[in-house]
Amino acid sequence: MTPTSMTNVAIAASALLLVPIAFQLMLAAGAPWGRAAYGGRVPTTDGQLPLRHRYASLATAAVLLVIGWIVLQRGEVVASSLNPTAVRVACWGFAALFAVNTVGNLAGRHPVERWGMGALTSCLTLLCVLLALG
Repeated sequence: MTPTSMTNVAIAASALLLVPIAFQLMLAAGAPWGRAAYGGRVPTTDGQLPLRHRYASLATAAVLLVIGWIVLQRGEVVASSLNPTAVRVACWGFAALFAVNTVGNLAGRHPVERWGMGALTSCLTLLCVLLALG
C-alpha cells in the first residue's frame, strides 16, 4: 500500500470512529438512546442508561479516541514516538476488537445497533486490517 493510501485509510478509520465516540459521549451525557446500546439488554429510565453504564460509555469514548490517535499515527497523519511495529500490532488488535464488536452489534435488539453500528464496526475492522497489512 502506498503512503498516500495508508494516510487515506487512516483518515477514513479515524473519521468513522467519530460516530461511536459521539454516540458514547451522548449516552454518557444522558441521551435517551439506551435501548440502542449494550445489546438493548440494559434496563433504562426514560431511555437513559443507569449511571454505571453511562460511566462505561464515557470510558468507551476515551478508548476509541486513543484508538483513533494510534490509527492516525499508523497512517503517518500525526507524528509518532511509538515503535512502528507496536503500532502495526495494535492495528491487528483493533481489527480483532472491532470484529468481535461487530458480532455483538449484529446480535443487538435495536436496529440502530444491529445495522448501523454493525456496519460501522465491520468497516472499521476492514480498515484496521488494511492498516495492519500496509
